[in-house]
Amino acid sequence: YAAGQRTVGSPNPREETATQPASIPTPYARLGGAQTVQRLVDRLYHWMSVRPEAQAVHAMHRSDMAEVKARVSAFLSAFLGGPDAYRPLYGEPLMCRRHAPFAIGPLERDEWLRCFDRALEEVVEDEGLRGELRYAVGAMAERIRNRGADAAGTCGGGACGRAAA
Repeated sequence: YAAGQRTVGSPNPREETATQPASIPTPYARLGGAQTVQRLVDRLYHWMSVRPEAQAVHAMHRSDMAEVKARVSAFLSAFLGGPDAYRPLYGEPLMCRRHAPFAIGPLERDEWLRCFDRALEEVVEDEGLRGELRYAVGAMAERIRNRGADAAGTCGGGACGRAAA
């Protein structure tokens, strides 16, 4: 984003400041809102279920995929600057803590991101927005990674659940 525009995953997307005017649409709004977020999540988990390379990552998820999809949709809503449906239902996102029990190394991170990328290609027409979302979600996935010689896994300074500005 250029100066003065909202960023994907900003800490408090509802708070307006001189550098975040209300007239600038959020990534959530640009994406098309709740229905498009839900389609994105549906396609993400479709690709995780059919790609043999993603089976290990898919197996890390709860067996109730409806619950998994609901949580991810609620998280992405707030992460993208839309309504915060996550906190009222599940508490603080703290994505690193929530993923700590799972072995997430570079291979798992990359396979999840490949599935996310396939979903983006299918759901998001705006190439610029796809790039912004890839960058923000990729940065978050790297912070969640907790295996490997240089594992990020600490979410540096409490940045769990939001992209670097």
